[in-house]
Amino acid sequence: MATECTEYPDDSLATGNETILLVDDEQVIIDVARDMLEMLGYRVIVAQDGQHAVDIYTEQKDEITLVILDMVMPGLSGADVFQALKAINPKVKVILASGYIMSRQIAAVMAQGCRAFMSKPYRLEDLAEKIREIIDKA
Repeated sequence: MATECTEYPDDSLATGNETILLVDDEQVIIDVARDMLEMLGYRVIVAQDGQHAVDIYTEQKDEITLVILDMVMPGLSGADVFQALKAINPKVKVILASGYIMSRQIAAVMAQGCRAFMSKPYRLEDLAEKIREIIDKA
């Protein structure tokens, strides 16, 4: 008899069941991050560019608990998307993500009310902890 082996996060990882909008233009990042988020129990909606992210958030803002937003994308940048999301919902919870180290542009977005910054690539443990930290804050 064959046994199916599925990896689940261990009990020490913070999990949840909220909906997260994942915004990134790189398919590899989307695939890996979506798998990680789903393993942690989250429902994931993907946008591959800034305008698509704004459109999705406009339509589904009441269901989306958190946005993980890439800083560097063609078209609308992460900073532009953050401003648009804040105009829709001033209390939007966003984790800004970038493969680059903290820059002036990232610092400026953080100063405008972005909740957190994470460098890519994500570590599962760090992502799990940061998501719960942001979602659980009032």
